[in-house]
Amino acid sequence: MTTTQDYAAYIAGLPRVLAGAAALFQDAEGRVLLVEPNYREGWALPGGTIESDDGETPRQGARRETAEEIGLDRELGRLLAVDWVHGTTRPPVVAYLYDGGVLGEDDFKAIRLQEEELLSWRLVPREELTEYLQGSLGRRVLAALDVLDGGAGTAELENGHRVG
Repeated sequence: MTTTQDYAAYIAGLPRVLAGAAALFQDAEGRVLLVEPNYREGWALPGGTIESDDGETPRQGARRETAEEIGLDRELGRLLAVDWVHGTTRPPVVAYLYDGGVLGEDDFKAIRLQEEELLSWRLVPREELTEYLQGSLGRRVLAALDVLDGGAGTAELENGHRVG
């Protein structure tokens, strides 16, 4: 029989994994909404870390982060991609990417950047995404766009590459 203390020690000894969630927003022309963080190089999607200590789910985290970062609190669509990203200087990350839908002119006028984290936003066409999004993130977004174009399923990814 195991004790509560044995179980706590077992849990404490398990490997750590970080979890993040983001939303993929597009305009009517299919361009993707990207944000420019002030705390690191490169561009990103609206999203961030899931607050699992508060019981937050990936979907809830993506919606909360989107509301905080760009001021749009919207119900998110289906899960487009899940990506396992290996870490060398940090634990691995599991990244969830949801369909944020197509934004209209009024939505873009309503965007309010979180000044503590973001410098700017822009709409980027598919063919230019990998110029803005580094490594696995660029591949993840392209895979998610493929899912949207194909109409069904969720992309299972490792470091932005399809598996399975």
